[in-house]
Amino acid sequence: MPTRLYRSWTRFIVGWAVYSSFLTPFEFAFFMGLPRKLFFLDIVGQVAFLIDIVLKFLVAYRDPDTYRIVYNPTSIALRYCKSSFIFDLLGCFPWDAIYKVSGHKELRYLLWIRLTRVLKVREFFTDLEKDIRVNYLFTRIVKLIVVELYCTHTAACIFYYLATTLPESMEGYTWIGSLQLGDYSYSHFREIDLATRYVTSMYFAVVTMTTVGYGDIHAVNVREMIFVMIYVSFDMVLGAYLIGNMTAMIVKGSATERFRDKMKEVIRYMNRNRLGKDIREQIKGHLRLQYESSCTEASVLRDIPVSIRAKISQTLYMPYIEKTPLFKGCSEEFLQQIVIRLQEEFFLPEEVILEQGSAVDQLYFVCQGALEGVGIGEDGQETILMLEQGNSFGEIAILCNIPQPYTVRVCELCRLLRLDKESFAHILEIYFADGRKLLSNLTESNEYGKRVKHVESDITFHIGKQEEELTLRVNNAAFYGDLHQLTGLIRAGANPKNTDYDGRSPLHLAASKGYEDVVHFLIHEGTDINLTDKFGNTPLLEAVKQGHERVATLLFSKGAKLNLENAGSHLCIAVSKGDSDFIRGALAYGSDPDSKDYDHRTPLHIAAAEGFYIMAKLLVDAGASVLATDRRGTTPLDEGHKSGSKPLIMLLEQAKADELSKFPTRGEEDGATVQDVDMVNDGQKLYLVGDKDMGDSE
Repeated sequence: MPTRLYRSWTRFIVGWAVYSSFLTPFEFAFFMGLPRKLFFLDIVGQVAFLIDIVLKFLVAYRDPDTYRIVYNPTSIALRYCKSSFIFDLLGCFPWDAIYKVSGHKELRYLLWIRLTRVLKVREFFTDLEKDIRVNYLFTRIVKLIVVELYCTHTAACIFYYLATTLPESMEGYTWIGSLQLGDYSYSHFREIDLATRYVTSMYFAVVTMTTVGYGDIHAVNVREMIFVMIYVSFDMVLGAYLIGNMTAMIVKGSATERFRDKMKEVIRYMNRNRLGKDIREQIKGHLRLQYESSCTEASVLRDIPVSIRAKISQTLYMPYIEKTPLFKGCSEEFLQQIVIRLQEEFFLPEEVILEQGSAVDQLYFVCQGALEGVGIGEDGQETILMLEQGNSFGEIAILCNIPQPYTVRVCELCRLLRLDKESFAHILEIYFADGRKLLSNLTESNEYGKRVKHVESDITFHIGKQEEELTLRVNNAAFYGDLHQLTGLIRAGANPKNTDYDGRSPLHLAASKGYEDVVHFLIHEGTDINLTDKFGNTPLLEAVKQGHERVATLLFSKGAKLNLENAGSHLCIAVSKGDSDFIRGALAYGSDPDSKDYDHRTPLHIAAAEGFYIMAKLLVDAGASVLATDRRGTTPLDEGHKSGSKPLIMLLEQAKADELSKFPTRGEEDGATVQDVDMVNDGQKLYLVGDKDMGDSE
C-alpha cells in the first residue's frame, strides 16, 4: 500500500478508535444490547478494525534497535503477534450479541478490551505534537481536554452502571434513585429518557472531580462510596497531570517543544540555502533520532563532576574499547584516558560518516549496529568490508596522517563512540609507547588486513617517522639532562642506541653537556660508548672538547676511546688555538703526542713555532719528541729558536738532552740502526748520537 494512502487509512482508523473508546463504556452502562441502528454502525466499525489487523501484517516497520525498515513478512507477523494482536482481535468480537445469545452477564465485561484502542488515539496526538505544521499549544490543549472529557465520561458510565446493579425495588439506595433536584425526582430512573440519565451521570462525575466536599449529588450505598473514593484519588493525580502540562506549555520547557523549535530553525536554514531533498531528509531524520534518544545524550551528565563522569564513562564504554583490535596490548592507563574523552553519537541508515580521500579529524568506535567501508583503488578495484561491534574506523588516516582510505556508510542504526583527533594526539604524546603499539597492531592484526593493504607503504613510512621523532625526544631529554623524562622514554620502549640525523646518540649529547648522572644511566642501558657520529666524534671526545673531566673519566673507566681520525691535525689545531684543556684531556685519554698532520708536523712543532711555553711543556711532559721532523726537516727545537722565546728554548734543549740520553751507544754511522725512518729526508746526512758522544760533548 502506498505511504500516502496508508496515512489516510490510519487517520480513518483513529476516528473509529475515538468512537469505539467513547461508545464502549456507554454501551456497557446504558445498554443491555445495542439498538439496531447502533448495532449496524458497530458492525461497520469492527469490520474496519479487522481490515486494520490484516493490514498490520503487511505493513513494514522500523526496528527500534537498528532503526532499519523491516520488510520481512515473518518478522512483521511475529512482532505484531507479540504486541497487540490478541487484544485487537478480541476487541472485534460482538460481545453484546454473544451475551444475548448465551445469557452470561460475565461476557459483557469483555467489552472493556476495546479500550486498548485508546492507544491509537494517544499515538495520533504524539505524532501531531511532533508535526511542526500544527500549532503545538493548540495540540496540547486539545489533548488535555480530550483526556479530561474521557475520564469524566468513563466515570459517569460507571456511576450509572453501579446504580443499575441493584434491583428496581432498591432504587432508593442508589445515588440516582434517591436523587431529588428541586421538584424533580429520579425515582424509577430507568424509565427516564437516555439523554437525561447520561447528563445527570456526567454532572455527578464532573462535580465529584472538580469539588472537594459533600455535593448535591453523593454516594448512597457502600459500592458507590468505594468507587467515589477511588475516583477522587484518581482525580488528584489527573489534576496534577493537567496542571503540570499547562505549566510546561507556559514556560516552554518540554523536550518536544524544544525539538519543534529546533526543527523550525533547521527548516528555515534549509529553505534559505535551498538544500536538496536528500540532505533535507537526512537532517530531519537525524534531529528526530536525537529527540528520540535524548535520554542517552552526554548533556545529562554536564553538571556532574568530572571524576564521576570519568567513572561513568569507564563503566559504559570500557568493555567496547578493550575489545577493539586497535588497542590490543595497550596499557590500562592509556585506555582509561581514551574512554573518558569519548562522546556517544547515533547515525541513521544510509548516512555517510567518512568519505574516501577526506581529511579525518574524528576517530570512531562501533558499539552497536553495522556499517560498510567501500574503498576504490587506483586501478578502479572496489574493496568492501563490514564494520560491526568492536571495530573502529578513522584510525588509519589519523595515525598515518593520510586522507581517509575508504568511505564509511551506515547500514543500520549505529551507536558510535567518537574521539576527536586533538584529544587523541594529546594522549599519544604522553603514552607514546602505546602509540607505537597502535601502529604495530595496524600492520600485524588480521582485522586490518584488507584495510591497510593499499596504504601499507604509508604506514611503514609513518612508523619510521615516529621512530625518528622518538629518537629526537630521547636526544632532547639527554641534551637538557632530564633524567626523569629520559628514564620514562626508555622504560616505555625507546631505544637509547638509536641516533639522530647527525649520527649522534643520547650519550654524545649528555657527554657534551657534562651530565654525569645521565651518562652513567645511558652506559648502564647499554649505549655504545665508542660510537662515532658523522663528524667523527665519540662521547669521550665530546666530553674532552667541552672540558667535562668527571664525565670523561667515567667514560674512560668504562673503556671509552677518543678514536680521533687524523689525530695530528686535531691536536695541531687545538695547539694553535691555545686550547690547553683539550690537549691535556686528549693526552690523558690516549692520544699520541707525536701524532702528525698532513705536513708531518707534530703538536710540539706548532707550540714551539707559536712560542706557547705552557703548551710545549704539556706535550714534552706527555712524551712528545723534540727531534721529530716535518716535511722540511725542521724539528720543534728549530721552531723554538725561530720564536726567540728563551724559556721555551731552554725547555726544548732540556727535552732534547733527556731524549738523547735514552739512546744507547751505537758505534759508527755506517751500519748503524735507524729507529725512526721519518727522521730521514732525501739529501740530508744522518747522524746517530750515542752515550759516549754525549759524554764528550759535555
